[in-house]
Amino acid sequence: MVSMVTYVGKSILKGIAVGKILFYEKEEQMVQRRSVEDAEHELARYEKAREAAQAELAQLYERALKEVGELNAGIFDVQSMMLDDEDFNDAVRNMMEAQKVNAEYAVAVTGDNFAKMFSEMDDEYFKARSADIKDASERVVKLLHGKGEEWSIGDEPVILAAKDLAPSETVQMDKSKLLGFVTELGSANSHTAILARTMNIPALIGVPVKPEMSGKMAVIDGEEGIFYVDPDEATLAAYREKLKEQEQKRKLLAELKGKENVTLSGRKIELYANIGSIGDTARALANDAGGIGLFRSEFLYLEQSGYPTEDEQFKAYKTVAETMAGKKVIIRTLDIGADKQVDYFDLGKEDNPAMGFRAIRICLARPEIFKTQLRAILRASAYGNLAVMYPMIISVDEVRRVKAMVEEIKKEMDGAGIPYGDFEQGIMIETPAAVVISDLLAKEVDFFSIGTNDLTQYTLAIDRQNAKLDDFYDSHHPAVLRMIQTVIDNGHREGCWVGICGELGADETLTETFLEMGIDELSVSPSRILPIRKIVRESKI
Repeated sequence: MVSMVTYVGKSILKGIAVGKILFYEKEEQMVQRRSVEDAEHELARYEKAREAAQAELAQLYERALKEVGELNAGIFDVQSMMLDDEDFNDAVRNMMEAQKVNAEYAVAVTGDNFAKMFSEMDDEYFKARSADIKDASERVVKLLHGKGEEWSIGDEPVILAAKDLAPSETVQMDKSKLLGFVTELGSANSHTAILARTMNIPALIGVPVKPEMSGKMAVIDGEEGIFYVDPDEATLAAYREKLKEQEQKRKLLAELKGKENVTLSGRKIELYANIGSIGDTARALANDAGGIGLFRSEFLYLEQSGYPTEDEQFKAYKTVAETMAGKKVIIRTLDIGADKQVDYFDLGKEDNPAMGFRAIRICLARPEIFKTQLRAILRASAYGNLAVMYPMIISVDEVRRVKAMVEEIKKEMDGAGIPYGDFEQGIMIETPAAVVISDLLAKEVDFFSIGTNDLTQYTLAIDRQNAKLDDFYDSHHPAVLRMIQTVIDNGHREGCWVGICGELGADETLTETFLEMGIDELSVSPSRILPIRKIVRESKI
């Protein structure tokens, strides 16, 4: 009798998958060290393979561009740049020339050395990039061996199990045949994990996998982070029922697409999406978002080793503006500090970073960084319906300083003949200070967006990163709800529209309360738009 085996892993995407396992084992690259007499010949072989690898990466980029968006497709641009890296190439060539070894060996050893170097770095982002170095160097070795880039899942939908998956392997999968995947290695920050989330594939990492799992029935529970192998009939039936319920719910919600967010009494609000990258725009559109209520621009800073240029930022903002085709896109300016640290900003250690040097404070203290971002946003405003939102505002003076910078940039652009469009300026209400003076702030801006995560933290004096305080953290606290009502009332008196972009916006138990308060807009994760629309349309308010 076969008994069920349960494994606990780390969830990459919450979701359920039920099906047979296919164990994927990467073909071992048997690289032998050979002594060679003609180093020039090996150098020529390496250059040819490197160019062929970059051609393959260019094709993968184009494929990924269509399937997972520009930001995620950039993985393959990064890998191609790695193969152009001077240090990497010098190491490969030096080994061939000094040690008189074959190209395959020189590339494999250099790839291993660089991957190890990156994996030992303190920065999580660079740690995760070690897999990209490995992927790129293995591609060159494979080409030096004269092997192509083919592998197939097969005809039957499966749960893929593997020791690890490279980004290129993930992109090449036939998504219609992939129910989910589990890997033993990898990290939540790896490009493979990011791709899984973008492609909406249930996935777990940190699960010990074995070749003998192939062909066995399995269940991925992305909610609990559990992988069941050979599930018993009761478990299998329960998860199949969950899948059926999910599908029924999905179909029911799909019927709401294209419908207005209007209550039974005729009260209308806007339902927008929160996004953290260009790739999320597709999810916003797929879930029928009326616009983007929070575009977290810091991803441009978090995913690079240096400050993003004006053109890099402009390109990202323009892409989202054009993709949303006239729907409002609200870009939150740089919001780093606290739990979002960027090494090259050199912010230094703080005893209480949540109340420290962060967000608008950094921007006002380092205007050269802020002006670069503002200029990129203004340029992009010529290509769509953009608005800009400033985080962590606590005073009228801060707003006026920011607006003065915007006016200065507009004059510079006018002088240079650079076009920009009409755009709203708003602020996030995240502190009790901003709530108390919201009547004054409303005279300065076009809209408010309430960041309920930080507002709750600062109002209750509870660090939301501290697990010991979970029992004391109450996002429904009357003080928080009263503050939201105050902001709405003060905003409306001065002609400001008011939205919520924090997690409370997606809290279905509060949707009717927010409607009663007079909220104009809720911005939530894309998957929450249709469930909230359902509540709005059934409300009598």
